[in-house]
Amino acid sequence: MAIPVEHGDIQRAIALRKETTATQARVKRLPGSPLSNRATKNTAIRKKALVVLDEVLDQLKKSEFVTEGVGAGEFQRQATAFRDEIQFAFDLADDKHTSQKKKNPLYWSLRGAYVYGDDNDLKTVVRMAFLHYFFAQRPFESDTKAIMKRLVDLRFPYEWYPATRTMQRTVHLHVGPTNSGKTYRALKALENSRNGVYAGPLRLLATEVYQRLQAKGIPCALVTGEEVRIPTHTDHYFMSCTVEMMPLNSRFDVAVIDEIQMIGNVDRGTSWTSALLGVQAKEVHLCGEERAVPIIEQICAGIGDECIVHRYERLNPLETMDTAIDSDYSLLKKGDAIVAFSRMMLHGLKKRVEEQTGRRCAIVYGSLPPEVRAQQAALFNEPDNDYDFIVASDAIGMGLNLEARRVIFDTTNKFDGTRQRTLDPWEIKQIGGRAGRYRSARRSGATTTEEDGKGGDNVGLVTTMTPQDLKTVQKAFRLHVPDIKTAFIDPPAGIVERFASYYPPGTPLYYLLLRIRDMATVGYGYRLNISREVLELAKLLEDIPLSINDRLTFCYLPVSMRMEVAQRVVRALARVVAENASGDLLSIEDMPLEYLAATKESELDGWSGVLRKLEMLHVSINQYVWLSYRYPGTFKSQALAFHVRSQVEKRLIETLEQLNFTERDLKRKRDIKRWLANMQGSEEDEEDDEEDDEEDDEEDDEDEDEDEEDEDEDEDEGEKEKRRGVMPLEGVQIPTAGRREGARQA
Repeated sequence: MAIPVEHGDIQRAIALRKETTATQARVKRLPGSPLSNRATKNTAIRKKALVVLDEVLDQLKKSEFVTEGVGAGEFQRQATAFRDEIQFAFDLADDKHTSQKKKNPLYWSLRGAYVYGDDNDLKTVVRMAFLHYFFAQRPFESDTKAIMKRLVDLRFPYEWYPATRTMQRTVHLHVGPTNSGKTYRALKALENSRNGVYAGPLRLLATEVYQRLQAKGIPCALVTGEEVRIPTHTDHYFMSCTVEMMPLNSRFDVAVIDEIQMIGNVDRGTSWTSALLGVQAKEVHLCGEERAVPIIEQICAGIGDECIVHRYERLNPLETMDTAIDSDYSLLKKGDAIVAFSRMMLHGLKKRVEEQTGRRCAIVYGSLPPEVRAQQAALFNEPDNDYDFIVASDAIGMGLNLEARRVIFDTTNKFDGTRQRTLDPWEIKQIGGRAGRYRSARRSGATTTEEDGKGGDNVGLVTTMTPQDLKTVQKAFRLHVPDIKTAFIDPPAGIVERFASYYPPGTPLYYLLLRIRDMATVGYGYRLNISREVLELAKLLEDIPLSINDRLTFCYLPVSMRMEVAQRVVRALARVVAENASGDLLSIEDMPLEYLAATKESELDGWSGVLRKLEMLHVSINQYVWLSYRYPGTFKSQALAFHVRSQVEKRLIETLEQLNFTERDLKRKRDIKRWLANMQGSEEDEEDDEEDDEEDDEEDDEDEDEDEEDEDEDEDEGEKEKRRGVMPLEGVQIPTAGRREGARQA
């Protein structure tokens, strides 16, 4: 975990440098004294920091920042001066025993990244510290700084949508627990309108609503990050999309935005805020949890929209069981859904369930293609086959329609992209609340009523695989989940481009985004968020000569930064755009098309390796497809990409049937996840204590290695849909640019 470097930290370091000379700081110490020992420990950190600095400087030298911006001479002078600042910071810590954040911020940040992070975290801190230092030496004029400050005045994000502000909208907020009929009511309003749009958190949900409307004879388009289906027989149609793809430049009678509580989610909340503030609909139906009511009412009051709250009760009871399954698969019953949070655990559970029960088990998780997930969910929902069980990731918590009688948590710990942690109470409630659902994709075209979900035989049950986790689940269901206090926003692309114009050409995008974050003024009830994934992608593409707009587009490309192959592919695709080179699929050398031919014999870890390669290829192909909508004149092999993707999906289904695990393997993985969650929770407490420790004397420079599992942790598919948009397609208006620039109404 990287320790953030702030602009003020570097300014304090410079001031400290002027006040205290290096000669005064270098006080000789006797060998063996505590300060001498500290100096010995800091030697390794100092050496590593200087090595990383050389790497950062070499990378910047090759970028536009030097070649077309500040020039080599000034860059070298500032680089030499900053190297002296690092030396001075460590001298101060060694000889003066000054290591607190306020008195020695540069040392504090470097040491924090070294001790608590990895090489990439240290590189990030060094890079940001150097850029902060560089621009601190060449401050802006006061008038220019005032203009920049006004530019990032983000207190009134609703003003980004002037066309919507001319409308008097009525917002219907449908709130209640899972399986209360709130989404059903909103969709009925959509079906009864002349034209409308549905926006959901997952591609799979968007596809379900698309199929539902089509089954009822209602023409409908499907628009997601990787797929666009437009009716060819009519120009008048409804639309079903992911929230990131909500069309904000078209008018509708009714708009439905599902899972509105996601507006307070740090990773994806900006998309829900944009959809709510910007959709041009006479009626806006929001579906979500009770905890979203205060923030939605506050937003509606601020923009003058009428807000009507509809509250619903659960259609059938939901109970937590008194006992856990305790890995006794003979206790499983038809309609059970087992929830786990890693790909390998899910496959292991599937195999064990089938071996122990003699019945089939479906599987659904984020990195499986939507078509495969839909097929697996349909197998589970179909009553007249032998698929009695399903193992699923937390994708089911987002409304994936499964006829699950009981939800069983295999574990209550998950990897959230940065660390292992225990599930939050609201997550446990949302996932567990899927037990007892009666509405399914299989019957989506049929006529049903809320009464269909009632009845004594339809009690939803929630339990766990182990007794330890059962206590966590029971406690979560007793707790009150606090209300959402803020809605997340992000800076529009136009503001980022104008802000960048005040800096030298080639100034790294990640630095600009962080300066916007530091300088921005945000209104009450809103919170600015620039995601870690965006910053990581900006750093990944730093040395590739792209325009700011192109960089922003690539920063919202769906890519798992934990996959080295995916990183290579995104760099290759960015070079195609930067160099105006051939974008034919077969001409991109880093595209791992050979993975399609992977076999059990060719992989060291057998079928697990085959599955991993197929998933990486699927992600890579999706990157190409995603960009083919944004750069249709460059990435022209869309039809071939669709064909390759379909072949990958077929092989994925075949490979799923080949994986095998023992109960001992599963127990070991559960224990590791629980241990990591506990350890990392303890580390955070220790880190907080360290920040409060004025003397910082008793710190140890241990860098604990985490025992990570060998598999890629499962990501909710929605995580790969973050703030996406596509270039306008003929016959349909949808958001433009890589983020949502088209969503900002002119």
